Amino acid sequence: MRDYLGAIWNCRFFWLSLVKMDLTSRYRGSVLGICWSLLHPIAMTTILVLVFRYAFNMPDVRTFAPLIFTGFTFWGFFGASLVQGCGCFFQGESYIRQFPAPMAIYPLRNVLGAAFHFVIGLLLAIVFALSVGPDAHDSTRVSQLIALPSLLPTLMLLLLFGWSLSTLFGLLNVRFRDTRHLTEIALQGLFYLTPIMYSKTMFKNRMLGQVLQYNPLVPFLDLLREPILYGRVPSLMTYAMAASVVLLVTVAAAIALKIDERRLIFHL
Repeated sequence: MRDYLGAIWNCRFFWLSLVKMDLTSRYRGSVLGICWSLLHPIAMTTILVLVFRYAFNMPDVRTFAPLIFTGFTFWGFFGASLVQGCGCFFQGESYIRQFPAPMAIYPLRNVLGAAFHFVIGLLLAIVFALSVGPDAHDSTRVSQLIALPSLLPTLMLLLLFGWSLSTLFGLLNVRFRDTRHLTEIALQGLFYLTPIMYSKTMFKNRMLGQVLQYNPLVPFLDLLREPILYGRVPSLMTYAMAASVVLLVTVAAAIALKIDERRLIFHL
């Protein structure tokens, strides 16, 4: 494992150039440029706030809006890690056939691109929460700023989580070409079972609240929302739960990659 990670690091100029090429080609000729990555969470947050504010007479918009925006920012990264990860090895097929590099760099390429947009959205979420978030007083802002460094280990966990998921779904899609389509369908159902548009406390004593206790994505949302929205450093239990999920997925990805890496070229 140590030698394998060293090989990935030695290829860093190669996969970093691939990430740069992906970002450049994505926004080449675009008027809004990188703002396109923020358009979806901003638009969905605006629509849902208007709907819940005027259709359901929800008064607590200052709490609701940053919560939704943070949720959509996370979901964008998670969804991109899965859906784009399904095609990561097909996307790098020409390089795989010519350049003997570790296969893990191809899902890493996609995840770094998704992480770039995620960090931009997260910075906007922080500014949003500090300016119009719940109880936007000086004392609350200070506590939020103090708690923000706790996002650094969260970002590392999310990066490893996304990398592992992209690897697993990329390998699965090579063997079963319908994986991407099934993943997109599954994401639609998982979206409503994850507290993206609502707080998990809203369903504390209901059936959905019990389901959320077993949702592995909830700890990651808590790690993001606690410091950004409420100025609290997440508990060690929350970090432990998120780290356990990451460890499980990472071990599964490493085993799957070890089994299929040398045979992968014959299935592309």
